[in-house]
Amino acid sequence: MIEELLPHEVVAVEVHGDDGTEPAPLYPGEAEVVAQAVEKRRREFALVRACARRAMEKLGVPPQPLLPGERGAPGWPAGLAGSMTHCDGYCAAALVRTRDLASLGIDAEPHGPLPEGVLDAVSLPAEGARLRRLAVDHPEVHWDRLLFSAKESVYKAWFPLTGQWLEFTEADIEVSVDPGERLHGAFRAELLVPGPVVGGRRLGHFEGRWTVQRGLVATAVTVPHTT
Repeated sequence: MIEELLPHEVVAVEVHGDDGTEPAPLYPGEAEVVAQAVEKRRREFALVRACARRAMEKLGVPPQPLLPGERGAPGWPAGLAGSMTHCDGYCAAALVRTRDLASLGIDAEPHGPLPEGVLDAVSLPAEGARLRRLAVDHPEVHWDRLLFSAKESVYKAWFPLTGQWLEFTEADIEVSVDPGERLHGAFRAELLVPGPVVGGRRLGHFEGRWTVQRGLVATAVTVPHTT
């Protein structure tokens, strides 16, 4: 599901549902991070890292620890950029060599409405108006949840390039639906604060893709190198 949102240079590995997959044991430093967490949290933490290490192997990189760094962002091996996501019944990791992409971000969420009040907290007035128009033509999509997921993917692509927080209201996202499709499309995130500098050029926006499948909404952002 995630892989179809990403260019061919990116390797993605995902696990759907409780398929009996048992994650490999965590590295000692990783185990310490979740030593006091509940079982569900420990399992998700281990499963998503198992996905990431399988992606490393596909890129020819020896599996290694993935310890949370600043603001919880995983520390990737040198030469790799990546992103991980997990929600109830789903885990995924995506990796790419930094020579191929500057950064990427992925996110998956249950395809259901956001809790009351959350949309107002994370969206701009213009975004809300656009979502209402989309809902008229495509009521089968929970656009509030899709917008939330898109903003998560934008942040995950943003942070490795800047080391800075990005507020939900500091990116204005416009979502589109692919022609002839109902549950697939693209989005563009206009950055309302100075964007990261990539290849000597300051970026003003990010581009992403979305899909709704198997009870989930998934989004992905990729940041190419500029010339």
